[in-house]
Amino acid sequence: MAKILDKKLVSPAVYELVIEAPLIARKCKPGQFVIVLSDPESERVPFTIADFDREKGTITMIIQVVGNTSRHICEDFEAGDEWDNIVGPLGQPSEMKNFGTVVCVGGGIGVAPVYPIARAYKELGNKVISIIGARNKELVLWEDRMRAVSDELIVCTDDGSYGHKGFVTDPLKAMLEKGEKVDYVIAIGPVIMMRNVARTTEPFKVFTAVSLNTIMVDGTGMCGGCRVLVGGENKFACVDGPEFDAHKVDFANLMERQKMYKTQESVEWGCGGACKCLK
Repeated sequence: MAKILDKKLVSPAVYELVIEAPLIARKCKPGQFVIVLSDPESERVPFTIADFDREKGTITMIIQVVGNTSRHICEDFEAGDEWDNIVGPLGQPSEMKNFGTVVCVGGGIGVAPVYPIARAYKELGNKVISIIGARNKELVLWEDRMRAVSDELIVCTDDGSYGHKGFVTDPLKAMLEKGEKVDYVIAIGPVIMMRNVARTTEPFKVFTAVSLNTIMVDGTGMCGGCRVLVGGENKFACVDGPEFDAHKVDFANLMERQKMYKTQESVEWGCGGACKCLK
């Protein structure tokens, strides 16, 4: 059983949950994930570990309500309740070393899994520049946490309601065009954002890693649903990743595969495809 110690709404439809999981907290590393089964009748769902405390034996997850299972996990359970089980840590951890100057890019709830990675890079002596983005000020996530582990933090909003008006690629591109030294870039967020980060850094030959956690299903390599083309080879995001060389990822193939079940998903939501939640 996995006990929920704390639960709070951090932005519209986005919840922060602290879970009692001492064995996972003891072993997990930045970039890894867990699989949650909230009750025997539910489905198994992978979530990235957004934070962990080895002494307290806890892990933290940021979960956005986007479907029936995530709604059930976030809205039908309260602090003190227990999920049926939680499995992890799974996946390959982020590559950790002193690269020099690291730029950590987080879009939307992708900021949460970027946080422990940025913290670890800072602890290893890297200069950490973090760029986080959201559609508007209300949706900016974990700004204080990211600022605490960064030498420099840049906040972007699509509508300009807070920080830099524009996308996370704007300050990144400006940085590279000015000739600022950047040794490594890690980007986590919507697939289109990660693709655009890859396109931004490729002309400057700056190694860029992206986390393809959004395509994971089973999380153990058994279902094959998370197949991605990386350098022309089939890889499984859950066991070979979730992080890959962004310049080798076939983003066109990835984005097409993500559209495969949108009709069924919209029916499951009950909107029949009439709303914009899945578009």
